Amino acid sequence: MTTQPVRPIYDAAASQQRWQEFWEADQTFSPRDDGSRERRYVLDMFPYPSGDLHMGHAEAFVMGDVVARYWRLRGYDVMHPIGWDSFGLPAENAAIARDAHPADWTYANIETQARSFKRYGLSIDWSRRLHTSDAEYYRWTQWLFLRFHERGLAYRKDSFVNWCPQDQTVLANEQVVQGACERCGAAVTKRKLTQWYFKITSYAQRLLDDMTALEGKWPDRVLAMQRNWIGRSVGAYVDFTIAGRAEPVTVFTTRPDTLYGATYFVVAPDAPIADELCVPEQRPAFEAYLEQTKKATEIERQSTERPKTGVFLGVYATNPVNGEQLPVWAADYVLSEYGTGAIMAVPAHDQRDLEFALAFDLPVRVVIDTGMADPAQSGKATPGDGAYVNSAELDGLPDKAAGIAAMCASLEAAGTGRSAVTYRLRDWLLSRQRFWGCPIPIIHCPSCGEVPVPDDQLPVELPDLRGASLAPKGTSPLASATDWVNVACPRCGGAARRDTDTMDTFVDSSWYYFRYCSPGYPDGPFDPADVARWMPVAQYVGGVEHAILHLLYSRFFTKVLNDLGLIDFTEPFSRLMNQGQVINEGKAMSKSLGNGVDLGEQIDAFGVDAIRTTVIFAGPPEDDIDWADVSPGSTLKFLQRAYRLATDVASPLGTDPEAGDQALRRITHRSIADLTEGLDSHRFNVVVARIMELVNATRKAIDSGPGAADPAVREAAEVITIALSTIAPYVAEDMWELLGHAPSVANATWPVADPALLVTETVTCVVQVQGRVRAKLEVAPSASEAELTELALAQDGVQRALNGRAVAQVIVRAPRLVSVVPA
Repeated sequence: MTTQPVRPIYDAAASQQRWQEFWEADQTFSPRDDGSRERRYVLDMFPYPSGDLHMGHAEAFVMGDVVARYWRLRGYDVMHPIGWDSFGLPAENAAIARDAHPADWTYANIETQARSFKRYGLSIDWSRRLHTSDAEYYRWTQWLFLRFHERGLAYRKDSFVNWCPQDQTVLANEQVVQGACERCGAAVTKRKLTQWYFKITSYAQRLLDDMTALEGKWPDRVLAMQRNWIGRSVGAYVDFTIAGRAEPVTVFTTRPDTLYGATYFVVAPDAPIADELCVPEQRPAFEAYLEQTKKATEIERQSTERPKTGVFLGVYATNPVNGEQLPVWAADYVLSEYGTGAIMAVPAHDQRDLEFALAFDLPVRVVIDTGMADPAQSGKATPGDGAYVNSAELDGLPDKAAGIAAMCASLEAAGTGRSAVTYRLRDWLLSRQRFWGCPIPIIHCPSCGEVPVPDDQLPVELPDLRGASLAPKGTSPLASATDWVNVACPRCGGAARRDTDTMDTFVDSSWYYFRYCSPGYPDGPFDPADVARWMPVAQYVGGVEHAILHLLYSRFFTKVLNDLGLIDFTEPFSRLMNQGQVINEGKAMSKSLGNGVDLGEQIDAFGVDAIRTTVIFAGPPEDDIDWADVSPGSTLKFLQRAYRLATDVASPLGTDPEAGDQALRRITHRSIADLTEGLDSHRFNVVVARIMELVNATRKAIDSGPGAADPAVREAAEVITIALSTIAPYVAEDMWELLGHAPSVANATWPVADPALLVTETVTCVVQVQGRVRAKLEVAPSASEAELTELALAQDGVQRALNGRAVAQVIVRAPRLVSVVPA
């Protein structure tokens, strides 16, 4: 009885342990930073330490690792660091539940995640690791805050803010999703508080203008989301006088040309001007309406489905172009933070204004003839272009552009208005009434006012609060730490109090990528010389959900640092790649749905390489992956086939491939060209497919071709190993060693395709008879029409199809097609 030979098997668990230890001891992925190679900085958006890694991390971090490993093979000096965004509300809530300090939960989770990241085979430079909750880090967060404060970019003001009643803290506009807290889902309400803001609005136009340099390098949808969030509007400020008020009330409108159609005036109920204008007789109704408004979210207030409500304030505004007296209403469809919190209402040409006018029986006057039905009758406003009517000096003007220009000129001449640009973007509200965050380095003195903590007294460290002391009470837990709060004023020495709010954690993540360049630098947030060498980040990787918050804030910070003279560039991330989500059975993974997939269990069952390869092969990086549709088991079988190639190669290390099988060499070099293009264009799933094809071709060459000793087989196996190292690093390291090389494959050189081997020696020519394929020929690309005709007519399949009939015509499209038409 013949026994089958035992096939070598790749041992994933043993390989993972061995190569993790080697990489750490060898410091394989620490950049040289000696100028011998061009530098490339690859960065993944750093994680929050909420527990161990999950399937989302598996996709998010493998994509950047492919780029980092590939660039290293291409000869670049690659920096690929990691850290943790370690302040935040989940840690505080966990501490309350466990009667512990937030740091206990935070740093335990960080260590768990760090072990898992190392297991996952990421090519990380661990020497640059940082945590935003370390005092050594947030010292410089506070230092940066003070530089913003010196330039007037950090300031306090009283305003209605988004308030989460469950988390008992303020939320930025960007953290309210469909009227709910993005963290806990509670309905968001409004509360008036004195809060800290960053003046990001001062950079609105620069944030817009500089996106031009990012086009083609950032996903189009991210740029569109930022442009929409910034929301540039061109129009005019118009001044309306109100009896009994010395100063006019100014509104912003994008359509000053419709001023003659204004029939009433609206202010936001929660804008200070509403309370100021309300006459005593209307105050009870107004105050009741204001309380009602506070219960609605901005999303609800702006909904087109929401019935229009409001209250008359008992005063009138004077239209500056015709002197008409317009009743002033408070209505919740106007937001206090848009423009000036007041609008002129032109119901004929704005649908929301029309719905309000019809609900309260207010006049509707058409001033642009669009050829459509009267809005007062149809209930449909006509916002389009057309001829001006009922508009005095504008009547007869040809279009909107001419009308707006003429009206702006008229307003400026009369001193009642001026051309203007406004933005939807609001200043960044950064105060948070929670403990586990970066303390705001300001002391409030009754005599001196706001006093910055001197730089040499930074960091202002958090006091030791834990458990129940952290429970939400409507004010920051820091307020209860009286020994910490009560201090001497640095300026006058008198009794003073520390600011008890902490910063939004997005402040921490708006500059962390600079710190990686200078870990441990004691004289500033970073060494400018280090940043000049490594930045901007060459490739940033993260989810599209960060398009508005983190990415916009990081761009703002970078521009401020440029203005401070600390850096010489204005955009932090040269290129951005988004990755999708990992879902299961068509739905997001969740405990409540019972469709979660445990990453650790998947790795235990199939190995890291199989999980990484499965994630990458499932589709383009930006697409979602449904784990129900993939098969890590099949991927593991493919990796075993690739591994066996390295065990079968019989030619010695250093064999010249020139003498090898030319057919396999052509396949190998075509694969090199395709792999290079796929990695350069981030079509990583296509890269896996090309590696699979080359594995199959090489196996065929070994089993039924020139054999394992052919030099072309070694060449193909080495190309497979190097390409596979970007995706499945553990098996690639084993294969590289089996092929006779010293570790690590990460130090190999990316192969270059030989142009001579990319020239196609034959092409397939299809032969049809009456439109049906009867034969396929392998011919030279230079084959003539006569040669192709002769070959085609000689084929048995063609002769059978003709069945003795004469040939009426042969149509040749050399060298790909011959079409035979029988008589």
